[in-house]
Formats: sequence, C-alpha cells, structure tokens
Amino acid sequence: MGDFDPTPQEQASTESGESFFQRIFSLFLGGGDPEKEKKRVLKELAKSLKRSKYKFYKPSGKEALPGLAKFVYEIYKVVGPAQVFLENAESSNVLKGMFIEQYLTEEQKEILSHFTEDYIREQAQKVDAKTLTSALKNDLVNIYSVFDAERVKEIDGLYNLFGIFISVVNFDYFFFLKKFDSALPERDFQYSPSFESINADYISDDLKDFLEILILLDREGDWDQLLTLLQEYRNMEVVNRADWNKQLEKMQRLKKSGVIVQMIKHIDDNPDFSMKVKLPNERIVEDYLNRLKTQTEMTLQKLVKEKKNKKIDQLAHQVFGTTAISRMKNYTDKMNLTFAKRLLGGYTYVVPLNYLKAFLIDYLKKDIRELVNTLIVRGQWSTNVVSNQLSEAFHRLMELSEELVKFDDSLAEDGELGIKLKRFMAKSDKDKSQLNRTRLVLKEVNDSAAGMINESAQNLITMGKSLKTVLEDYKQEHHELIMNWKEVEGAYEKPVDQYISEVYKKIYYFIQLLQMYMKK
Repeated sequence: MGDFDPTPQEQASTESGESFFQRIFSLFLGGGDPEKEKKRVLKELAKSLKRSKYKFYKPSGKEALPGLAKFVYEIYKVVGPAQVFLENAESSNVLKGMFIEQYLTEEQKEILSHFTEDYIREQAQKVDAKTLTSALKNDLVNIYSVFDAERVKEIDGLYNLFGIFISVVNFDYFFFLKKFDSALPERDFQYSPSFESINADYISDDLKDFLEILILLDREGDWDQLLTLLQEYRNMEVVNRADWNKQLEKMQRLKKSGVIVQMIKHIDDNPDFSMKVKLPNERIVEDYLNRLKTQTEMTLQKLVKEKKNKKIDQLAHQVFGTTAISRMKNYTDKMNLTFAKRLLGGYTYVVPLNYLKAFLIDYLKKDIRELVNTLIVRGQWSTNVVSNQLSEAFHRLMELSEELVKFDDSLAEDGELGIKLKRFMAKSDKDKSQLNRTRLVLKEVNDSAAGMINESAQNLITMGKSLKTVLEDYKQEHHELIMNWKEVEGAYEKPVDQYISEVYKKIYYFIQLLQMYMKK
C-alpha cells in the first residue's frame, strides 16, 4: 500500500477525535494538569474569537481592535447627549413623581395637589387645624387606594427600566474610546475618530463595566413609554428613538454572542470568569407615598409651630412691650451650647424662665405690689376669704422671685450646682459615667425650673381670679366685698377699675404665655 495523506478535513476530524478522547481520559485519570487544562481552554477561546463575526479582538498578541471602538462609538453618538440632559436624574424626586403621576386621573392629580405646602397654608387660613388634618388624612387614604399591587408593579417596572437606560447612558464612553484615539474630544460627534489597535489589558476593566450594561439589557420593557416620559421631563427628546432602538438591538445581539465574556476570559487568562449583575429593583411608589405622608406631617407641624410662635410673640408684646427678654444670667442658651457638645439636653426652660423672672421683677414688685397693698391695706373687706387668697398668692410669688434669683446664682461657675456640672463635665472626657451624673444634675435643675414656673402660674391664676372678683364688686351698684371703694379710689389718679383691669389683663396674658411652653 502507498503512503496515505489525509485531507485537511480528515486531519481536523482526527485531531478533534483525539482531543475528545484525551479529555475523556483526563476526566477518568483525575483531571490531569490544571495549568495544561487552562491553556487548552484559552486556546479554544482564541479559536472561537477568531471565528467570531465581531472583529473586536486579536488573540495572538491580545490586541483590542478598532472594530470594538467603532461599535462602542456608535452607541456613544446616540446616548452621549443624554449624559448632559439626564445629569442627576437618578436622584430627582420630580422625575420619580412623574413616573407615578402619569398613572393618575385628573381627579386624582387634583387630590395630590392638596399636599403642597401652598395649598395647606391656604386651607389653614380657612379652617381650623383639626378639620384640615382630618381632610388631608382622607385625601391620603384616597391616594393610597389608587396604587394596588398591579399598578405598583407596573410603575416600579418602568422606573427600573429607566435605571437600565441610565446605566447605558452613563457608561464612560469617552474614557474608553480615548484609549483607541488619544485625540478624541468629548461629545464632539462632528469629529472623525481614527481608532487604532491597543493592548487589550488596558481595557479589561472597561469591558467588565460594559458587560454589566449588556447583561442588564436582558430585561424587557416599554422603551417608547419611557422615552416619552423623559421627553416630558426635559421638554425635548433625550435620544433619537430610531437610533436608540437600532443600538439596543445591536447590543442585545452582542450580548447573546458571548464575545465580550470570551474576550475578558482570554485577556485576563481566566477561563472561569463569570459576572453576576443585580438588576435594578427600586420601589419608588412606597418611597413616594411615605415621603408624601412625611412632608404633609412636617408642613402641618411647621404651621402649628409658626402659629404658636406668632401667638407667643403677641403675648410677650402685650405683657412686656417687646419679645426680646433676657434676665437669667446662668440658666441660658449660651450654656446649652456647652452641653450640646457632649450630647446633653441642657437647660429646657430657658425662655419661659426668662419671662417669669422679668415678670416677677418688673411687674410683681412694682405695679402689682402697689395694687395689692392698696386693696389689702386700705380696703375694708366684708369677708377675708378673697383678700387672704390674694395676699397669700402675692406673697408666695414674692418668695418665688427670691428663689428664682438664688436658683440662677447657684448655676454660676462658683455656685453649688454650677461647680457640680463643671466638675462632672470636665471628668466626662476620660470617664463616660460622669455624663450620667451630669444628666442627673440637669434633670434636678430642670425639674426645679419647671416647678417654679408651674407654681408661679398657679399663684398668678389665684391672683387673677381674686382681682376679677374685686373688679366685678367695684362695678356693682351695691358693693358686697369691699365696702369703702371711695377711699381706695383716692389712692389713684385714674379710675381704679381701669387700673385693676390693666393688671388683671397683664396677669391673664402672662399666664397664657407660660402655658404655651408648659402644656404637653
């Protein structure tokens, strides 16, 4: 028999068969040489990449070819402008609101407008707080009922499609492509790029980032609806739809080919490379409704606080003629700055205690004292019940005035409580248990402050009631309480009822002022 030379096809078939049986034997013999197996797999990858219709990579020499850059550049031309149009769009609550509100009817959108601060403020001028709060709660229930499970799924699905789209848009095309053409300008698509082959090691990480995008494109969705919404958001088309659909189809085909995965495996000499990417799973409806509820509550609280502060300013002005009252020397907000540095609550009743000290010093010891002394000393009372109540309340307030001064002095640096607080805080940097001791002292101080305020208020209420009774007696034709009003009148240049009324009103307004701070 003569020499037998197999055809190329027969030779390939033989080699393939031998390779197959070698792999079988290798399995039975315990896996063979891992390094040898790795090289064999990389060799197979190289062959597959050579056969690929995508001329992106030259395995011999590990070169990334201009074809890869051209493919990516075509995507960049389509989505590059959107990088500017959609900057910070992912964090935009306005955009999230648009995703949700497009599913609402006009009537539902009208209800939604009730949660704006302007609307709430407008309604607050027309109805009381309780009625307004109840109405807003009903509106909130109506809005919540709109979003059943199916609708929530649809909204969240569209927003997560946006998440995929923005991932495609925000890929760093410029950084990637500049490696193939160093003269490439950013987002200047009039420029004609001149891409060159490069060492593929330079783009290994970029390819992995690009692969993440391709994997995300597995997810189907209503791209046309998404692009329409983004057009409304920016008042212009963010991408050319026809061009986007064309590139989307090309990217999906590239993903199915597996070429990018093969390239990464070969470039990194890592046949076991795989990538798992978590699909976007934002739940914007739940966040939106929670934010709507929270913002509404905050607006209502803000209005209540503004109303309270306005009332406080009015009362302070009626009592003192000004809102700027500062009488305490040591129980102050200035000291609270020191406490705050150590995360301590500090002095709780600074403002009402300032008001109290000012009232006791400026009015109790002057106008009120003069009136009480005149009524008690000059007046001939038919019964001592009211006069005793008036006298006892007044004298207790005088005592509280002195106690308040001593209390404030005790908080000075050389005062009993001031020394304690200073010592405990100084030690707290090294011994954290000293902070608890500081808190106990602060509680004692604040409890004392609250006690003086509440007791003062109670005695002022007693005084107020007594003066009201006296005033009513004066206005009667036949006096039953003070029998010698003519003699009492002689102590004043102006009508005595006017004087009593002025003091009574001052006490009445001041009690209201204290209650603004002390009631729960």
